[in-house]
Amino acid sequence: MDDRRNMFPHAIRAVREIAPKAFLFENVKGLLRESFSNYYQYIIHQLTYPEMQRRPGEEWGDHASRLEKAFTKGSKAGLKYNVIYQLMNAADFGVPQQRQRVLIVGIRSDIGVQFSFPQSTHEQDGLLFDKWVTGEYWDRHNIPKNKRPLAPPGSKRRISNLRSLLPGMMLPAWKTVRDAISDLPEIAPGASCATFANHFCNPGARSYPGHTGSPYDEPAKALKAGDHGVPGGENTLRFDDDTVRYFSVRECARLQTFPDDWVFEGSWTESMRQLGNAVPVKMCEVVANQLMQQLTSAGSVVHG
Repeated sequence: MDDRRNMFPHAIRAVREIAPKAFLFENVKGLLRESFSNYYQYIIHQLTYPEMQRRPGEEWGDHASRLEKAFTKGSKAGLKYNVIYQLMNAADFGVPQQRQRVLIVGIRSDIGVQFSFPQSTHEQDGLLFDKWVTGEYWDRHNIPKNKRPLAPPGSKRRISNLRSLLPGMMLPAWKTVRDAISDLPEIAPGASCATFANHFCNPGARSYPGHTGSPYDEPAKALKAGDHGVPGGENTLRFDDDTVRYFSVRECARLQTFPDDWVFEGSWTESMRQLGNAVPVKMCEVVANQLMQQLTSAGSVVHG
C-alpha cells in the first residue's frame, strides 16, 4: 500500500468512473505470494465492488473487512464485477520468453457474460519433440548434425516418452530466442544496424549469480526493466562458451512480440525500462480476443 508504484488505486478508480463492460489487467507473478495474499484479495474485492470506496482516515484493513462482508453476502446494490484471475506463462501462447504474469479479468455483472481463460496454444513438449525426436527444429534453422547440442540429461526420460507420439499429437512448440531473432543481423557490442530500428548493442554485459542470460535455443528468461546490474544480467544472450552480450532493443521487442515497425524512442535505459515493463503482445492478444468473442457472442457491445 505504501509503494509509490502501486497503481491499483487508480485502476480501481478508472473502473469506478468509466464503468466498462469488461476490463483486463496484467501484473507480476509476485501478486500471488502468500505474504501478499491479504492485500491481493483486497484488490480483487475492490475491483468486484469499485463503488465501495475507502472512507477518509479509514485503514486499508478496515476497508478490506467491509468489502469482505459484501463479498461473502453476495448481494449489494450498485456497480459490481465478476472477477477472475489466472497465472499465465507467455511461452504457452507463442511468445519466445518464459514470462509468468497474473492476468485479471472483470465483467460487469449486469450484462450476464461468463468468461473463461483460453487454453495454451504452445507447449514445451512440442519443442522437446521438434529438437530431440524429429530434429525439425535444427533442420529449420539449418544447424548441421555435428553442430547440434546434446539433449539435457534431466530431460531424457521425458524425451523417451515423447518418441511414441506422432507429429500433430501435441501443441506447437514453444518459440525460442533463435526463432525470434536469428533473421536479424548479428551485431557486436557497441555496433548498430541501419536496416532495423533500435537494433544496436551496448557493451559491458556481464552475468550475475542466478542471472546468467538466456540460451539461444530456449525461450528467453523474463526481461527485466533495467539495463545494468542484475536486471541487465537477465537481458542478455548467453552463448555456448558462456560469454554474454546484451540483447538489442529490437531483439527485446521481438522477445515481447512487438512488430518491427513499433519504434522505441529515447535512451537505451528508457527503452529497456519500457520493454521490461511491457506486456507480451501475443499473450494478451489471445486473452483479449477471447474476451471480445465472449462479449460479442452474448450480444454485448464493447465501447472504446
